[in-house]
Amino acid sequence: MNAVRRRHLITSAAVLGWAGLGIQLYLIFFARLSVGASLLGGLVSFFSYFTVITNTLVAVVLTCAVTNRESAARRWFLQPWVSSGIAVSIAVVGLAYSLLLRHLWHPQGWQFLADELLHDVMPLLFLAYWWFCVPKGSLRLKHLPLWLIYPLVYFAYALLRGHLLGAYAYLFIDVALLGYPQVFVNAGGILLGFVLIALLVIGIDRWKGRRL
Repeated sequence: MNAVRRRHLITSAAVLGWAGLGIQLYLIFFARLSVGASLLGGLVSFFSYFTVITNTLVAVVLTCAVTNRESAARRWFLQPWVSSGIAVSIAVVGLAYSLLLRHLWHPQGWQFLADELLHDVMPLLFLAYWWFCVPKGSLRLKHLPLWLIYPLVYFAYALLRGHLLGAYAYLFIDVALLGYPQVFVNAGGILLGFVLIALLVIGIDRWKGRRL
């Protein structure tokens, strides 16, 4: 694939990523305006979802990949170990949603579009970006603990926020409904899945790196 075509494809993926986030944010704001609720509260709620935070990171990486202006942030996000960690996280988003949440609701209209973009389209597009565009051969097992910081910090935040507000972002970590033992079992299962996907990503990176 030539560089121009690759750049166009990455740009299209970035646009889709930001579009999915924009649609979801609009829907949250519209719902809160209809009941006279705070837009600031809506923004906080928006960024309280692992899906949204991870998709934001995905969109940032894709945008950095097609931006020529050098910056410390661009260099950081385009490091293979950083982009690969985000690839692991977005893979977990897609799989966890399909296995644990998809059957619980049936969105329609714009919500369906946002849902598909954030949970299906962007995970696939970013994994394709990782496969074809992220340099291979530099990942090591030492990167796994660094990648785990993000989901662990998010889990602690989600529990604290849920405890203070009485509202949990995801059903499988709803302490009020399930209790702490079951929530930790659920979180442990997802964390195990994260580790397995991370090991797979590291293995693929090492394999592709040896073929270069």
